[in-house]
Amino acid sequence: MSSHVKIIIADDHTLFLDGICSLLQEEENLLITHTAANGKELLDLLSVEQPDIVLLDINMPFINGLEATKHIRQLYPCTRIIILSSYNEPHLISQARNNGANGYLVKNCDKEELIHTIRLVHAGGASYPGKVINSDTSFLKPYNLTKREIEIIQLISKQYTNQQIADELHLSIYTIETHRKNIMQKLQLKTPAALIRFILTNPCHSVIFGFYCLVLLS
Repeated sequence: MSSHVKIIIADDHTLFLDGICSLLQEEENLLITHTAANGKELLDLLSVEQPDIVLLDINMPFINGLEATKHIRQLYPCTRIIILSSYNEPHLISQARNNGANGYLVKNCDKEELIHTIRLVHAGGASYPGKVINSDTSFLKPYNLTKREIEIIQLISKQYTNQQIADELHLSIYTIETHRKNIMQKLQLKTPAALIRFILTNPCHSVIFGFYCLVLLS
């Protein structure tokens, strides 16, 4: 079985398309199998070969990226989709997510963010501006964490303070502090930094918390 992440990229701007291909080809486990200049060409390619990831623009002729996303999700549910667009409007991000996109990046992102998002989405996560999501918490089952405790961990990973978590969940700050102590005990950890290290040493599952964890280590 190939260890490469197979990618098809669709964008109607040739210069940008060439630049993205050149950038991604520098990564040894990322393989650009095909490129497309519009949504129709992309769907034609997918009828022959399904990659691991489709990276596509929104504003394309014939079939735009949002419509193409809907078709891909319906026809090829195992293919992961990342929108790479110059638009940063919340309603477009929301529509992309509702249509089945697993990730959304604005074109002014840097190389590290692009590579991170590709690997995150390929691993089963989902990334949108402002949040990283993955509903698979099965790796935490051996620790007997409650749904509330998992919810609190997710909020901690988004840099919420105890007070903000209390406000978000409509609980007292004392209750949140108690939950945090229980979480640390169940995971057999002594410090918040140890919690982050625990997450990062589970690479197949750490996508549930995403890159916000890295901020907590600083």
